[in-house]
Amino acid sequence: MKTLSNAARALRVLAGLLIVALLMTACGGSPTTPAAEPTPAPAEPAAAEPTAATAAEATAGPAEPTASSDGLITASAEQQATYVRNFNPFVSDNRRPTNNGVYEPSMIYNTVKGELTPWLATEYAWNDDNTVLTLTYRDDVLWSDGEPFTANDVAFTFNLQKENPGLVGGGQNAWVYLESVEATSDTTVDFTFKEVFTIGLYDIIGQNIVPEHVWADVEDAVAFTNDNPVGTGPFTEVTNFQNQIYEVRKNPNYWQEGKPFIEGFRFPAYPGNDQANLATINGENDWAANFIPDIEQTYVAKNPDTNGYWFPPIGATVMLYLNTTKAPFDNVDVRKAISMALNREQIVTVAMYDYTKPADPTGLSDAYPNYKVADPNSLGDWTQLNVEQANAMLDSAGLARGADGIRTLPDGTPMVYDINVVSGWSDWVSACNIMAQNLEEVGIQATVKSYDFSAWFDRVQKGEFDLSIGWSSGGATPFNYYRGQMATTKVKPVGEASDENWHRFGSEEADALLTQFAATSDVAEQKAIAEQLQQLFAENAPAIPLFPGPAWYEYNTTRFTDFPNAENPYAQGSFFGGGTPEQLIVMTTVKPK
Repeated sequence: MKTLSNAARALRVLAGLLIVALLMTACGGSPTTPAAEPTPAPAEPAAAEPTAATAAEATAGPAEPTASSDGLITASAEQQATYVRNFNPFVSDNRRPTNNGVYEPSMIYNTVKGELTPWLATEYAWNDDNTVLTLTYRDDVLWSDGEPFTANDVAFTFNLQKENPGLVGGGQNAWVYLESVEATSDTTVDFTFKEVFTIGLYDIIGQNIVPEHVWADVEDAVAFTNDNPVGTGPFTEVTNFQNQIYEVRKNPNYWQEGKPFIEGFRFPAYPGNDQANLATINGENDWAANFIPDIEQTYVAKNPDTNGYWFPPIGATVMLYLNTTKAPFDNVDVRKAISMALNREQIVTVAMYDYTKPADPTGLSDAYPNYKVADPNSLGDWTQLNVEQANAMLDSAGLARGADGIRTLPDGTPMVYDINVVSGWSDWVSACNIMAQNLEEVGIQATVKSYDFSAWFDRVQKGEFDLSIGWSSGGATPFNYYRGQMATTKVKPVGEASDENWHRFGSEEADALLTQFAATSDVAEQKAIAEQLQQLFAENAPAIPLFPGPAWYEYNTTRFTDFPNAENPYAQGSFFGGGTPEQLIVMTTVKPK
């Protein structure tokens, strides 16, 4: 079992003292009416991470749950001080459960089980040369307004994305390799490919489908806020919407008979992890996807009979993105030097409470044991701490230190940058503070700059940053991860939103390998290609992997039951970062007590 260093232990003790005052003020308001402004980011990394531990101490003994028992699950994932009503599934800043709740995909890839689950579509088939994919859909599905769902809605959804490049989603990704999408009957759709691309199956089946009879009349699909959505999903009725809490209730025409078992969801606004965790620890949230420090003591121990969590190591790798359109981040040696300056062991121990482990030079999380090379560290040492070598590499790159110890570019510009992070995401804020301290040792002045989630996401998508922490892409194979890190097809001009490749790095060699990977369904051949992609990533360090992301997920069985967990792993429980299609499996399985 890993033990904390004396320094780390001292930091935590100090942090606990610093946070008491903060939490005493946080405890003063109801979690459904949080303070209007987010909690300021702490100046030191250790001050952010033990917040929930202090919360547990501040509320001795199990608290009586205050959430209503009206059949609505109270849920917490993203942190925002206020909500804007937007249920458009084609934009990034929409309200849950827009994607995979109000709207549904064709099929669901179950990450935990490693298998496809039929949903709106019952089956798929390729033609002989893998250039046409045919999906067969159910004939008994209604939209929430009572209109019948047909294959025409599927074709419309994909063609709408083709006509509107600003719309995000798997369908938008698919148009890179699709030639056409056509409904050939009321229950079948043909997806014709420009070239063989078998991996495209996952983009296609994961795209949420919208009703043609509603969206055909929308003038601007990007700006449309879709205040009262019409979907096929289990929860479509927005019955209450205020800027700090809203409710979405069950679809009166849901196609799965007898489901969902619950009435719906309630989403309070929490400006940060402090408020969200306090509500979860006090029994007010039934389902959460937040980082909770020292969770065994701060949450489970308060009521072991009802409080649980499950952090399977299947989350995509958390990255430090450097904007490669800007010097000196366009220099691979500079990127590797910055990576070698980072103390990942400290980040994992202090900021992440040892819920995960340091990343290796493949960048892959633990979700791909069948693809990962046997010895990742044989690909390079640039993900290991080596301050001396980092300094030497920066010297060699011509980035000399000034009299103040800050390095400068050849034109004299000082290496002074912001590290962008979401305000209130205390684990990431803590990680960024540690990285800022690490970079100071190699002559780079970095200041942690926190933003509301919407503002942060807008900046990273548009490439309007110098350095930013962020997630990466996942999926059934390593293909999505490496496409998001290195594909030229995902590189957009700065100022134009991109759902992947926020750092703007493209490699034609990566394009070729990704094309080969997608052209075969032979697992052994895909593994060999994946190993070449790992080598290419390790050589180029297009972005800096920090640690595999745990799939954050907490549950409380006081009012509801049948949540997934390690003993009953029917699907992952996390709906962090916009959610996954698997949350539909959970939504239609959980029951009121």
